[in-house]
Amino acid sequence: MERNQYLEMFIDESTEHLQAMNTNLLDLEKNPQDLKIVNEIFRSAHTLKGMAATMGYDDLASLTHQMENVLDGIRNENIETTTKLMDVVFESVDDLEYMVNDIADGGEGKKDVTEVVAKLEQIENGEETTNEPSGSLSPLNDSEAAEVSYDDFEHTVIRQSHEQGFTPMQIRISLREDVILKAARVFMVFEVLEQVGEVIKSLPAVDKLEEEDFDLSFDVTLVTKTGAEEVKSRVMKVSEIEDVQITEINVTDIDNEETANTQGDSPEIQPAEVKEEAENQLQVKQPEKDEKVSQASNKTIRVNIDRLDSLMNLFEELVIDRGRLEQISKDMKSAELTETVEHMSRISGDLQNIILNMRMVPVEQVFNRFPRMVRGLAKDLNKKIRLEIIGAETELDRTVIDEIGDPLVHLLRNSIDHGIEMPAERKQAGKNDEGHITLKAYHSGNHVFIEVADDGSGVNREGVLRKAIKSGIVTEENSHSMTDRQVYELLFSSGLSTTDVISDVSGRGVGLDVVKNKIESLGGNVAVTSKPGQGTTFSIQLPLTLSIISVMLVEVQKEIYAIPLSSIIETAIIKKDDIMSAHNQKVIDFRGSVVPLIDLTHFFEVPVTKDEDDYYSIVIVRKGEKMAALVVNSFIGQQEIVLKSLGNYLNSVFAISGATILGNGQVALIVDCNALIK
Repeated sequence: MERNQYLEMFIDESTEHLQAMNTNLLDLEKNPQDLKIVNEIFRSAHTLKGMAATMGYDDLASLTHQMENVLDGIRNENIETTTKLMDVVFESVDDLEYMVNDIADGGEGKKDVTEVVAKLEQIENGEETTNEPSGSLSPLNDSEAAEVSYDDFEHTVIRQSHEQGFTPMQIRISLREDVILKAARVFMVFEVLEQVGEVIKSLPAVDKLEEEDFDLSFDVTLVTKTGAEEVKSRVMKVSEIEDVQITEINVTDIDNEETANTQGDSPEIQPAEVKEEAENQLQVKQPEKDEKVSQASNKTIRVNIDRLDSLMNLFEELVIDRGRLEQISKDMKSAELTETVEHMSRISGDLQNIILNMRMVPVEQVFNRFPRMVRGLAKDLNKKIRLEIIGAETELDRTVIDEIGDPLVHLLRNSIDHGIEMPAERKQAGKNDEGHITLKAYHSGNHVFIEVADDGSGVNREGVLRKAIKSGIVTEENSHSMTDRQVYELLFSSGLSTTDVISDVSGRGVGLDVVKNKIESLGGNVAVTSKPGQGTTFSIQLPLTLSIISVMLVEVQKEIYAIPLSSIIETAIIKKDDIMSAHNQKVIDFRGSVVPLIDLTHFFEVPVTKDEDDYYSIVIVRKGEKMAALVVNSFIGQQEIVLKSLGNYLNSVFAISGATILGNGQVALIVDCNALIK
């Protein structure tokens, strides 16, 4: 097969399965008795193995196969889920991720996995703690048949089929030693059995039988109305079958055992109630099955992000042309043309929403990798940490999603390493020894907020100030008048992100300037709040999308600038007499707050073509809690524009985040308010 043809699909699907395995392994660690989770992990591992084998990545397939053996032992309750076992399985997943990443980078997916395979083999061979399978059937006539165990659902199926006149039987089929195609014989046996009844369980599992991962015999549980002798004779007709042993399952024994077990757990529950509960369980399972069918019927298609980007670029051109047509229709004052343009505007507006929604993906794609990271880091630091994720379904534009992963990793590592105290310290402070980190996402207006909050020791205010003064970021004199918020803002100063500072500033300030720069480059901002002894919260505000934004167009002399609506508080016209001066800076009193005035004519050195009058048009903009008043000549109005970057040659232009083309063909620069306000 042409490997390259399917390589991209293989990498995408492998990454999804690895993520699912990581998530389910974390769940399994919390609920080691939940075999449904084990089955989910097994399914992912099995699919990954099949794909890797098909693509010719033998190392990947081999390691997954070995991991499958351990998972199979867990789901058959022959191997107990211990922390040590989980560590080894996580290590295996790490190696699998390394190999998949290597393939994505153009490699062959090779890695020396001898050590981890040896550990898996030790676990499989019982060198780890093992448990006898719980819930197994009482010994029947055949001692070997007693190895088969049934869960509650299978118990119920056996019992109900017996009540409807079916005979449940356990069949052990042994193949001849000289059998050539074991899987083919298994297939033929199953075909024969399904002609006379329904197979409800096999040991080993069907997928293992298909892969010939068994010796020469296997067990099958069948419910049928056909007699045992006839079933045996039908199976024996399959060639290369050595022997068939059939044991009828005693349903009364199952009921007695289950009743005894249930009474042991809950003495007050009567057998009749147990039966009713089992029936209810069966009823509960049915809707789950229906739900799965319903989910499967949702038709989706996997689209390359590059194609969506191309579609977006084309649509951006359409938005620019739409603006031009609107302008032309205004100039021509043709009713027919105006009507057509308005209709086209409505259609393109709907189209814009559809395209933007196509690009929206839930933030869980980023969040899903953090539980594993938190677990690993907490173990390394000998801390107890619980990560709570809220709002993972919140959607963001794919371009933003791709960018926020690293900043969030940085903030989480910071909280784990420096925010959460050691268990002994927490106990001494009267807290639970397990630290709690919350990762929360939610929509608000045209923004998405992401918060990283910990219940650790909080920011050491005095320590931050001490290092800021030492680094020359603030003066001793100014430090006395700084509010807590202003002090915490210092954490984002690049001067406090050096290695020497890390241990002295109570850990805070470790490269947070990088986080701030990245978030601001996305058109967002980040703020920090903290309470001593109670914890710290980093709050990130992000725009929903980066491509098409709503702006206020303003005129500065004869040039037109665009100010993002997301930054604007309000517009106003003030008298020249209202302008005051403080610290050699022009300021105004805006609803009780002193707001600095920035004249865009002087700031951008725009040639003066208009005379000053007694009134100033101002736009109040904000960045977090800080505000500024931008002086412009006139307001033009609100408009949706397409954000175009200035390219690599102009990427360092201060306070300009990009440009757009207006309806009349004129280029308008987009003001970066975050850069304007310090």
